[in-house]
Amino acid sequence: MPGFFFPASVLKPASVLLLGLLLAAPLGAQQAPARLIPCRKGTKWGYADQSRRVVLPLLYDEAGPFVQEVAWVRIGSLYGYIDGGGNPVTPVHFTRAGSFVQGRATVELGGETFQITTSGQRITQEPEPAPETEFLTQGDMVRQNGKVGFRFTVGQAVVPALYDEIQENYNGLLFVRQGTKWGVINSKGTLTLPLEYDAIRAVEANNFAYAIVEQQGRFGYLAEDGRLLVPIKYSAAEPFVASVARVTTPDGRTGYIDVRGREFFD
Repeated sequence: MPGFFFPASVLKPASVLLLGLLLAAPLGAQQAPARLIPCRKGTKWGYADQSRRVVLPLLYDEAGPFVQEVAWVRIGSLYGYIDGGGNPVTPVHFTRAGSFVQGRATVELGGETFQITTSGQRITQEPEPAPETEFLTQGDMVRQNGKVGFRFTVGQAVVPALYDEIQENYNGLLFVRQGTKWGVINSKGTLTLPLEYDAIRAVEANNFAYAIVEQQGRFGYLAEDGRLLVPIKYSAAEPFVASVARVTTPDGRTGYIDVRGREFFD
């Protein structure tokens, strides 16, 4: 696995660890399904379309998701990048490689770490800092007798003050905790996921969509409606990148799933 992916240890904390109450903008439209998805047969990787038809052949020892129509691939111990037609963007010569974020990917070559553009050019200047933005939350926290509830700004929904902690994901959902267990409430105040889970972790890079849900050492994902996208069954789960997420099954098989929860391996 490339060194710039989230390792499984990051996704298996010793205790429940969640993002603090962050201020962020609403998501808006749902993520579009990925055009090409990494797929694996045996030990070789290629890319399939939404019909699970292999369109880029199984040539690689590992493959990453397409971001801005560029994906990393590994042959042997070295990495390179290809475009959506399978054409090389860079040589396969990097010792580490990551997916693109805002037009930049981090690579390692000859013991040196640097960033490249989607055309494979080395970047020599630092990215400009993002402008500061002031965001509004979805509503107001309500505290009563040591417990917390929530009153949504839009609509009439009120969450009674029954919980020990409430986190927002700014997609019309609330993550709520009673004791050590977490559940999910939607913008109508309805509990869409029962209070049975050990952790729910959202990622800012995904605008807090498709949170990772943990239960008894196994992982799954939260759909945008507050229900489970896939069952809690994976031994490791990484955040979604460009509408796909990398997962590992309990028997050690690694592959990708899409935003519909469909597996693209074997």
